Parts: sequence; structure tokens; C-alpha cells
Amino acid sequence: AKKKQKRMAAQVFLLFESAPGYAIFKEIESEEAASNEASVQSSINNFKEFHRMVKLHSFHAFPNGETALENINDVSEGICNKLLTKCLKASLGKTKTKFVLGVAEEKLGSAIQEANPTVTCQKNGHILELLRGIRLHFDKFVKDAPDMKKDLLQTSRRALGHSYSRSKVKFNVNRVDNMVIQSIALSDQLDKDLNTFSMRVREWYAWHFPELYTIVSEPQMYAKVVKFVGNKSTLSDDSLDELEEIVNDRTKAESIVKAARISMGTDIAPIDLVNISKFADRVIDLIDFKNNLQAYMKNKMHTISPNLTALVGEQVGARLISKAGSLTNLAKYPASTVQILGAEKALFRALKTKSATPKYGLLFQSGFVQKATLKNKGRISRYLANKCSIACRVDCFGELGTDKYGKRMKEQVEERLNFYTTGKIPTKNLDAMKQVLADLKKDAKKPATPKKTKKEPVEEEEEATPAKKKPATPKKAQPTEDDMEVEAPPKRTPKKKAPVVEEEEEEEEAPTPKKTPKKTPKKKAPVVEEEEEAPPKRTPKKKAAVVEEEEEEAPTPKKTPKKTPKKKAPVVEEEEEAPPPKRTPKKKAAVVEEEEEEAPTPKKTPKKTPKKKAPVVEEEEEAPPP
Repeated sequence: AKKKQKRMAAQVFLLFESAPGYAIFKEIESEEAASNEASVQSSINNFKEFHRMVKLHSFHAFPNGETALENINDVSEGICNKLLTKCLKASLGKTKTKFVLGVAEEKLGSAIQEANPTVTCQKNGHILELLRGIRLHFDKFVKDAPDMKKDLLQTSRRALGHSYSRSKVKFNVNRVDNMVIQSIALSDQLDKDLNTFSMRVREWYAWHFPELYTIVSEPQMYAKVVKFVGNKSTLSDDSLDELEEIVNDRTKAESIVKAARISMGTDIAPIDLVNISKFADRVIDLIDFKNNLQAYMKNKMHTISPNLTALVGEQVGARLISKAGSLTNLAKYPASTVQILGAEKALFRALKTKSATPKYGLLFQSGFVQKATLKNKGRISRYLANKCSIACRVDCFGELGTDKYGKRMKEQVEERLNFYTTGKIPTKNLDAMKQVLADLKKDAKKPATPKKTKKEPVEEEEEATPAKKKPATPKKAQPTEDDMEVEAPPKRTPKKKAPVVEEEEEEEEAPTPKKTPKKTPKKKAPVVEEEEEAPPKRTPKKKAAVVEEEEEEAPTPKKTPKKTPKKKAPVVEEEEEAPPPKRTPKKKAAVVEEEEEEAPTPKKTPKKTPKKKAPVVEEEEEAPPP
């Protein structure tokens, strides 16, 4: 009675995930079900007996194939889907008694408990046996379910199986290692076939020209020469240039021609030569195809496993992947397995005979093992296998796509070889990997920095150029008056012979001091005149005369260009004849001021200038003698 009360307190429900939907079964309270697993196992095969233990509680079908695939993926990963939560609430939410939900996966049970705190999940041997019986008789249980349609079970199983398998087979098209496996197998087969075919061409053509193979031994070159020569009797000195292009050696071409003249081979029919030339064409094409295949395999290996390729090369890396079956399998192998990969026969023979096991397999083709001495071959192969295992895991599970790890590991192997010979201690693996990570971080930052460095200087230069030009103009346009007076004379003094031209140039240069043309003459003119002439009574007359001269000088070159030099000549002589040497630079400054003032004056009254010219010149000539 106590056992029945306990069972009543904890009712057992079973969750079964199927292709058409979620099914929840209920365990029937009976002595047979509660006895032991042996009784359950004996009644599983018989549906009538099993039906007494378990019955269908509820069934929730998936609305479409996409939902079914999503839920099955979540179940496989141990995630409680929202649809599963709704199904559990709809079927178990109304139960008032305590219950336990039996599940097949503990991870899924813990996820269900997190999503539904009221649900307690459980997994044990008894529940697993019940679920096994449900899986066996599921089609009979859901036969009369309301959501179950005819033939839904078979079609849903087939469709979900295909879609689930397709979703799990996720791979990158560019990193398919199957292409490398097929290409290396084809390359090995081509090597065998080409050896056979080249030997057949040599034996076939040797009846006609046996001396040719002693001169040309390379298979592809031999086939090309056979195709070109044909009948040896037609070979002459005229064909030396073409033979030289094929053989790439003048002496070989000459020796072929000489050997053809003294050859001991038999004559051959034209039909036989045709067949030999066709077969030689096939050999040449196969050799070209093999070269292209090797180039393709090299590019593919750099894409699929760049670090392994950088460490041991394309050929050895492709053979390791082909022997393991895939890059993933090779990455899962321990270093000890990678070391003897390809030497399985020798290993089992050594184990059988209890002799020494092999030290290397496919890694013997690597250059590092061949460089090492006989004593160190086993040691370096073990070290190289360790590095190959690390490189394969980086290529398989990493997403960087860089070969820096492989290059750094190659340097470590070389350092190990030097350690065996010289005793120099190599760098530790941890320090080497940290250095590679630091280099990768620098490379990740480099592409961003050049863009900023290129843009910023351009903007700075664009902003700097106007800034430099703008202050340059005002500095030249706003010099002090003293600077203008000092800079002006050396430029204009040598042009005394052609004063008319000077006036034109002064008129062109005049717009620079447009800001204060009127104030400058008023301030400086009285100072210069007071120094030149002491009497204060004559200064105002001379000022007026000077102003009139400035007004008259601008339009003069247009009306009377010949008279202007005559009028200015005495003025220059008077300035030069002045006895005091100190006053000469000041007069020059005054002349410069007059030249600067000449530009704005022509705007006033150009018609009055001819009337005022005559008296002004007379006053200037009469003024200096007293």
C-alpha cells in the first residue's frame, strides 16, 4: 500500500521526439511495470503486453517541415524549444498530482527544467527501456491520433532525415579537402602511367633510332624530339635551329643530327611513324596535364591548410591528408600517429616480430628528416610530427586563414636541427606562439592605419595651403612705410633712362597700397620738404607743385611721351648735384613717394593736366639756384 501511494504521488510521463511531432506517453500503474527491467524487456516485443504498461497521453504534430527541422536540431543540441514548452504546458499543466518526465538525454532534461521549473525530469534504465519499446511500436500508438494523417509518418521520416543530414553537412566550398585527396591520388597514378608510356615510346622508336635516348633522356623532351624527327633520314643541318628550340642546347642538337647520320637503327614504315607520333602526342599531353594538376593542388593546399603547407610542403601535406582520409581526421590524430602515418605495415610487422618499430612514415619525404643525421632522424621526425599536429588543428578549427603559424613552426624545426648539431638552445613553443599572435594583431591594425594616415595629411595640407597663402598676401600688402621706401629705390634706380616705362610700371604696381594712399603723402611730404629747404614760407608752394606734378605725370605718357624725359632730366640732375650726401636718400624716398602717389591721381581730372604742366616745370627749374 505504501508503494502504491508513492507511485500515486509521482506519476511517470515519457517524452518521445519523432519526425511527425512530440508524443507524451503515460506509464500505467501496474505491478509488472514497477517490478524490474527484465519484465519490461520480456514484454517489449509483444505489443499487447507492452500496451498494458504504456499508453499515449498526447500527441502534438509539427505544422511544417521547417519547424520539424528546427525542433529536431534543438533536441540534438540539448535546447528546449518554445514549441516543446507549449506542448508540455498543454498536456501536463492540468495535472494536480506530482509527476516525473522521463527523457532520453540528461542535457535536454536540464534545459526543460530551466524553462519549466514545475517539471522534474528523470533518466534511468527503466525509462530507457520504456522509450525503446515506444520507438519500436510508435506507429501503432499514433495510428488513431487526431493529428496523425495517413502516410504522414513515413513521409515525415524521409523528409526530415534528408533535411537534417543536409543541415549537418555544413562546409566551405573553398576548403573541401576531398579535392586534394583526389588530386594527389591522380598525380601518383599519372606518375606510374607516364613512366610506363615513356618507356613504351623509347622502346618503340629505338628500333629506328636507338642512339637518341643516350642523348635525350628526359621523357617529355624525348617525346617531343621523336615527334619532330620522325624519319631520321630526313634530318639535316637545316633543322638545327628547330631542334635547338626543343632541346635548349646547340651541342645536343648537333649531336642528334650526327647520330642520325651514323645510326644503326632499321628503317621504318610511314604508317608506323604515324602511330609513334600520335602516341608521343599523348605522352606530351599527359605530362602537361600533370604539371597543371600539380599547380592546382598547390593552390588548393594553400587554401585548405596553409600552415601545414608552409611547414612540410604541398606534396607531403597532401599525402598526409589523403592517408588520414580528411583534414579533420588528421587534426584529431595524436602526434605519435602522425609520425608513423604511412608505415603501418612496418609497424604491425615490428609488433608481430617484437622488433624495433619504425620512426617515421610519410614524414621521411620531408626535407628536415633528410637533412638530419642518421642518429637524429628519429628525434627530428618526432618533433616534426608534433608541429604537424598543431598546424593541422589550426588549419581545421581556426578561422584566421593565415600561414604565419606554419612559418614560425618551420623556423622552430630548423632551430631544433641546429640544436642537435651546435647545441644552441631553441625558443620555447609558448614564446613562439605569443610572437605570432602579436604579429597577427599588428597586421590586423595595419590596414586601418594607412587609410587614416593617407586621409589626414591630405586634409591638413589642403587646410594648410590656404592658411599659408592668406597670411602671405597681407604681409606683403601691409608693410611699413619705411620698408617700402627702402625696398623701392634699388628696383627703380637703374631705370632712369626710360622714365616713361617706369611710370607705366608704377601705375600697374600701384593697386597694392590702395588701403591708405592719401594719408601717406600728407604725413611724409612735409617732413622731407622741411629737411630739404629750411625756409618755411616756400614749403607750401613746393607741396602744391609736387602734388601738381604727381597729378600731371600719370596721363603724360599717353599725350606727350617725348617731352616727359626732357622735363624729368633736370629734376634728376638737381637731386644728384645736391652737395649734402645725407639728403640724397631722403630725396629718393620723396621720389618713391611721388611714384606711389602717381597711381591714384589720374582718377581726378585728366583734362586739366596739359594746362598746368608748363608753369610747374619752370618753378622746379628756378627753385634750386637761390
